[in-house]
Amino acid sequence: MDYQNELSGKIALVTGGTKGTGKAIAERLLQAGATVIITARNAPEEENTKLHFIASDLSKAEGTQKVVNEVLSTYGRLDILVNNLGSSTTPAGGFNALNHEDWVSTLQANLLAPVRLDRGFIPQMIEKKNGVIIHIASIQGKLPLYDSTLPYAAAKAGLINYSKGLSKEIAAKGVRVLTVSPGWINTGASKAFLGEIARNANTTVEEAQQGVMDALGGIPYGRPAEPEEVAELVGFLVSSRANYLTGTEFVIDGGTVPTI
Repeated sequence: MDYQNELSGKIALVTGGTKGTGKAIAERLLQAGATVIITARNAPEEENTKLHFIASDLSKAEGTQKVVNEVLSTYGRLDILVNNLGSSTTPAGGFNALNHEDWVSTLQANLLAPVRLDRGFIPQMIEKKNGVIIHIASIQGKLPLYDSTLPYAAAKAGLINYSKGLSKEIAAKGVRVLTVSPGWINTGASKAFLGEIARNANTTVEEAQQGVMDALGGIPYGRPAEPEEVAELVGFLVSSRANYLTGTEFVIDGGTVPTI
């Protein structure tokens, strides 16, 4: 289907938009006709001149404020906010291997950065009675992996809860809030991770991938998601075709989560 003009005239911001899923989302919204701003700490390796880049560290309050100020001063408004930024760099070893900074830094990047950006952009969305906010969470919000990503899982669970509560407050004011919770995504970072596992274990990448899927309890679909598949879901949710959707979490995981 041709979505070339579906988002024509819309101003969109995608955080973590320089690579992986964020890049795929930004390109999907651009394809639909939106003016797209991306932000990350570092500039994209391959520049797309059609995407407007703002360098910022969103894990810090001053970083989020910089983005809010620059977007509103340059474009005058924001119609679509995709809070895609998310990461986990905590060590393996379970609860005892985690220190205070592991928890704080993970919560800042995965929960408080979206909260701060929402606070910066929601007032002008309410003023014009129109806007869409997407929070990219994770199935780890419901299916935590304790060995190395417990802070990340806790942050994403908080993001899902916050997103639901926020939607109930501002839906009547014209702003839709939705959560997208992916499972394992086949990003460049994921491919590098599989390569590292394969080298360390002296196995093939295919065997490493199967090992990761086994650790997740299996993926019935048989593979991780492609970034473009997540981007396609986001592209639909921010469009007028999804106007009656708000307050809902959409899980895109190939059937990984075993419960309802």
